[in-house]
Amino acid sequence: MDLIVSHPTKNISGEVILPASKSISNRALIINALSGANVKVENLAKCDDTDVLLKCLCSTDNRFDIGAAGTAMRFLTAYLSNKSGDWQITGSERMKQRPIGILVNALNRLGAEIHYTENEGFPPLSIKGKALEGGYLELNGGVSSQFISALLMIAPTLKKGLKLHLVGNIVSKPYIRMTLEMLHEFGVESTWEENDITIAPQPLKPIIYDVESDWSAASYWYAITALCEEGEIKLPNLYRKSLQGDSQLKEIFTNLGVETIFDERGIILYKSKIPQSKFCYNFECEPDIAQTVVVTCCVLKKTFHFKGLQTLKIKETNRIEALINECKKLGYVLYEPNEGELAWDGTLCEKEIVPEIETYKDHRMAMAFAPACIKLGEIKIKDAMVVTKSYPNFWEDLISMGFEIRK
Repeated sequence: MDLIVSHPTKNISGEVILPASKSISNRALIINALSGANVKVENLAKCDDTDVLLKCLCSTDNRFDIGAAGTAMRFLTAYLSNKSGDWQITGSERMKQRPIGILVNALNRLGAEIHYTENEGFPPLSIKGKALEGGYLELNGGVSSQFISALLMIAPTLKKGLKLHLVGNIVSKPYIRMTLEMLHEFGVESTWEENDITIAPQPLKPIIYDVESDWSAASYWYAITALCEEGEIKLPNLYRKSLQGDSQLKEIFTNLGVETIFDERGIILYKSKIPQSKFCYNFECEPDIAQTVVVTCCVLKKTFHFKGLQTLKIKETNRIEALINECKKLGYVLYEPNEGELAWDGTLCEKEIVPEIETYKDHRMAMAFAPACIKLGEIKIKDAMVVTKSYPNFWEDLISMGFEIRK
């Protein structure tokens, strides 16, 4: 379903209840299952990824179709490889194009038996699950942090534990740190010294786990605050001390004229002065919010040069290519100076009268572009319900804040 989005007044104030963190929910489900707990994880994210993962973990079947849920594919591959049984795992056509060979090779080196049933290096997978040996493993530090987190979560259940040496520069450290800190909450001790992470074999302690709200979802409300003429937006259940790397939003958006105030309930967003300088930033630790920042910069006519975007090419779509294509429809000519970089030097082109934004089955494309309508007028978001992957109530929340949405 396509939706046309606009905002008649450009003045936006109110309170929004954000979804729970998808990143924390997905890790909590796997770690909780490994602990053998008979308690539910509280306040789980209501989104496709988490729903799929929960369904698979509760299923008595041995064949799983995870659709487009990339996190579920990666986390379940590691989990099932270490769980006795014969397992089959597949996904959507796009999922069959997303590489998983790095994780499969790593698990096989730890004693797993995982085979590709169609194309080498890609799902679907056939897994003969068994208790894995574990031990020493080297992995490129530049790979997706979800590969690393998938290995770390099963590490305490491996016969020899895991000593993981990450070669070179480590990408997305906050997500790795999140995994280790969550394991610690379940009683697992670990060490991280320079490029070496060590987890000895040890039991996981069952606990009742309550998931905090999603800072990634907050990014769209930061963008809305930056783009509106007047506004004050309250977002409960976001905290100064957060496991989520995307909480860096509060610093990033000072460059786009948004001030964050913490109170006892969460945060309040206010407009502030936008610095005049070119915006240069490395998104290595916060790749999921890059799309929102890119679109917001363009609409504010703030030039930028962003680095650390390597992993955007292996997400739901090639997000760098998608951003270049769709920002052009808004009238902005972006370019890729080097691998994993994206920049805008102020070059403009003719804007479409009502830009039609392709979402490429990528939830973040839909939500990153929707706020642009505040300054640019009506925008059509194609396949708009793709937002259910991480933020099912996104369009309803926009309506509650005065946006007009029609088919």
